[in-house]
Amino acid sequence: MGHLTTKDAYKNLEERINWFTQGAPASNTLYKILQVLYTEKEAKWVALLPVRPFTLKRAAKIWGTTEAKAEKLLDQLCEKALLVDSDYHGERQFVMPPPMAGFIEFALMRTRGDIDQKYLSELYYQYMNVEEDFVKDLFFATETRLGRVYVQEPVLTNDKTNHILDYERATHIVEEAKYIGLGTCYCRHKMYHAGHPCEIDAPWDVCLTFDNVARSLAEHGDYARLIYKEEAKEVLELSYESNLVQIGENVREHPAFICNCCGCCCEALQAARRFSPMQPVATTNYIPKVSLETCIGCGKCAKVCPILAISMEAGHPVIDEEICLGCGVCARNCPTKAIQLERRPIQVITPVNSTHRFVLQAIEKGTLQNLVFDNQAFANHRAMAAVFGTILKLPPLKQALASKQFKSVYLDKLLSMYQKEK
Repeated sequence: MGHLTTKDAYKNLEERINWFTQGAPASNTLYKILQVLYTEKEAKWVALLPVRPFTLKRAAKIWGTTEAKAEKLLDQLCEKALLVDSDYHGERQFVMPPPMAGFIEFALMRTRGDIDQKYLSELYYQYMNVEEDFVKDLFFATETRLGRVYVQEPVLTNDKTNHILDYERATHIVEEAKYIGLGTCYCRHKMYHAGHPCEIDAPWDVCLTFDNVARSLAEHGDYARLIYKEEAKEVLELSYESNLVQIGENVREHPAFICNCCGCCCEALQAARRFSPMQPVATTNYIPKVSLETCIGCGKCAKVCPILAISMEAGHPVIDEEICLGCGVCARNCPTKAIQLERRPIQVITPVNSTHRFVLQAIEKGTLQNLVFDNQAFANHRAMAAVFGTILKLPPLKQALASKQFKSVYLDKLLSMYQKEK
């Protein structure tokens, strides 16, 4: 590597991070955050890594070093949760997680002594709760949302339960997961150190990660503890009882995480309050309805609503359906069961998997080419095939936008052939 100043190292890392569809707007605060999380050497080397998953051999080639030395540094980065590793058909692969849900949260998912967590929390608070550019980009830059809300299953009556789809149930996600990790809630941990502790004193050990992310975080640095499905369901029950909202990755199959969120600490729920009526996460397919015949006007539903979507007027609750997330916390707390969840008239569309979500968001943000190409080399054919396969399943309008962004003769021909076959 050529000579780089410290400023160059972190600036290059910042540019590398912003190759993600979900990036991190530049600011002096972000620069300080990166200095806490990465040494100068780590910043220099990570800035050179590909956007898509890569092997040890490729990292060594990019860095111009031996595989033994490259593996040592890669392991070091995994131990700090700055990389996540996986086994792909017997070959170890690595990938840099996005800022969120990713390395920003991982840094506070356990107590650690190698960094000043109070100082880091104060920087996070400044970057996300004061400066706002990161939060606006994270939650509102694309039509396709990063996260989605899960309905609280215990509040659904039998006839509603019959109509709930598998992917709408957090318990189904738990049942389908190969690995389940339990970690500290980053949001409440951050707010505690930043001098704004949780207002409802919600539990901390309720952050669930799944599959490869869970395994990697558990194996490297104890950022998560692998648990059985029964314990994960107990975590959900505890979260229901604590009036927490379940927010997971906005996909139908194998989401990477489900957070159990309070309205006072969670960035997503805070954004719902601050930027209403814009919704930072995809809602559930349910909406609460109030029966005035059985409502006693106690106002408890308005008090527990995590995004302040309920107001009391003339002694009865009025729900702002434009901003309501459909989580069901209000229905759970109604002493007379006067609030019931009804199916929304228009169903919320959820991306199939992470690749589907990435492609949709990239098309909407104009960064599709970053999913296939990076500043090192062309992605392999398998990666291109996965992205192309997702594009071919999109509506014609989004296919056209994808083709325009790609400026690829190959993609144009694929789309043309696909349309003729249809």
